[in-house]
Amino acid sequence: MMDFGCFNVADLREKARKRLPLGVWEYVERGTEDEHGMGRNRAALDAITMLPRVLRAVEEVDTSTTLLGEPVALPLAIAPTGGASMLWYQGDLALAKAAAKARIPFTVSSASTMNLEEIATAGGRMWFQLYLWENRALSMAVVDRAWATGCDTLFVTVDMPVQPNREYMRQNGFGTPFRLNATNLFDVLSHPRWLVGTMGRYQLHGGMPSQANLPKQMRTKVTEGAPPGGRFKQDDLDWEGLKAIRDRWPGKLVLKGLLHPEDARLAMEAGADGVVVSNHGARVFDCSPATIHALPQIVDAVGGRMQVLFDSGVRRGSDIIKALALGADGVLVGRAPLYGLAVGGEGGACRALELLRTELVRSMGMLGLRTVAEARGRQ
Repeated sequence: MMDFGCFNVADLREKARKRLPLGVWEYVERGTEDEHGMGRNRAALDAITMLPRVLRAVEEVDTSTTLLGEPVALPLAIAPTGGASMLWYQGDLALAKAAAKARIPFTVSSASTMNLEEIATAGGRMWFQLYLWENRALSMAVVDRAWATGCDTLFVTVDMPVQPNREYMRQNGFGTPFRLNATNLFDVLSHPRWLVGTMGRYQLHGGMPSQANLPKQMRTKVTEGAPPGGRFKQDDLDWEGLKAIRDRWPGKLVLKGLLHPEDARLAMEAGADGVVVSNHGARVFDCSPATIHALPQIVDAVGGRMQVLFDSGVRRGSDIIKALALGADGVLVGRAPLYGLAVGGEGGACRALELLRTELVRSMGMLGLRTVAEARGRQ
């Protein structure tokens, strides 16, 4: 496996920053409004310390566990990320292949620019994440396709009822839809590796990527606006609407984006199999608490009756251990594999996951932990 001269996720992040145009980089990296939430996520994780145990015979450390009913090699899955195609040619497929090699799940975003059937060629376990479109029938058709394609778990993202305020996207000329203009033209031209290696390859193979999970007649390129009925709309979604999705979906159902323990209890009543404690990487609401602070209350609220995953801010293997110690069954990682993807496609994503795996094993050894089960609930 290539190391790309990167020996931690921070190294991958820095190389990704240099390779990507500013607008693309900021879409991946930045938060919303004044961006205090991102600092809270990181500071809260950094503040947690753990008490090692010694003489525990940690020659063999087992990182395998079970997530949502299936065995995995790590207590880890790749989170849904809609911008992968702008970082690397067919970025979703590259991420899915990296996940399959690591023997962890990959979560397909409903905002992906590759269709489910294409991504499924990677092999491995696939989950599907749903944002609801204005036309609910289109959303339900995609849900049916996800099940038919082999996705065993549906993630409904519930923490973005309205569009977030990402002012920097307008400031740097990288709005939605994306178009070259006086503000971003020099930025794009000054990153020739990205321009040729990513956007150039799209032009050689059928043109700019489009929103792939809509019906063919409604698909629009990233340089065009969404068609009527094809815009994401969740401001009218409530618990009754969630129960309708539960009735439609035959597999596991997970709600992504919970921070309040009462919402976790309501999720159980609605028939969910799990929740993701997440503030969307501080990308939607700048006043939300650090995710790690919300985790213990939600773990207590569900009392072991559903799986709890942690998301937002994982950059080290030790961050995974911290989430497990506070009761999570596993974690989702979004930006970390995206950094690797931007640096080296599938190989770069593999490097990001391998760094997290190695650090996880090392942290478990230092703490005297031999299994994930020993780590869970360990303060």
